[in-house]
Amino acid sequence: MRFIQARTIAAPLGMSFVLLLGACGSTNMDNRSLYSVNQPLVERTNFTFDVQSDASGIPVSGRQRLSAWFEGMNIGYGDRIAIEGDTYSAAVRSDIAAIAERYGVLLAEGAPLTAGTVPIGSTRIVVTRSTASVPGCPDWSKTAEINMQNATSTNYGCAINSNLAAMIANPEDLIQGQQGTGETVVTTSTKAIKSYRDQEPTGAGGLPQVGTGG
Repeated sequence: MRFIQARTIAAPLGMSFVLLLGACGSTNMDNRSLYSVNQPLVERTNFTFDVQSDASGIPVSGRQRLSAWFEGMNIGYGDRIAIEGDTYSAAVRSDIAAIAERYGVLLAEGAPLTAGTVPIGSTRIVVTRSTASVPGCPDWSKTAEINMQNATSTNYGCAINSNLAAMIANPEDLIQGQQGTGETVVTTSTKAIKSYRDQEPTGAGGLPQVGTGG
């Protein structure tokens, strides 16, 4: 049995941005700072897929259907794949993880809440996909007005933030960046410095001999 559900959730980039956007609802000509009110908005959409399973894992036909669904979804970097609930077996998780790894995605811990109940004898896979955009851009609505407050343009920030939203590989990084391990690999961090120091100066061989004869 196959069931697909999509749910969209909007996540602004921060409380300060929300306040700025709210303050500019009445007028966009009050922003006298160099902070742009046109900030990217990240939206999350959840897609679900129910596949037959048991304690021994997912049957071959189910794995083929799940792989075809991932293919149709064009799963890739930035997508989050999780298993809803905690009643699945280790074999089921292993089967799903093996398929997800073909697309370069690791299983995440914990899944968002979805509507409906999981059919008996099935496991629900949840794919969360995020997109980023800058609503209301471009905005030249009030650029012709007299600017007595010396405020920034209503279109200020639209170009750079729209480009950032379009190019970023994982929109979730706009909300919270990647978490580091806290460890520094000295060998890796000093590679560039060592290469620079070991490189022979360009003038070490002397000046080239250039003839002027025909």
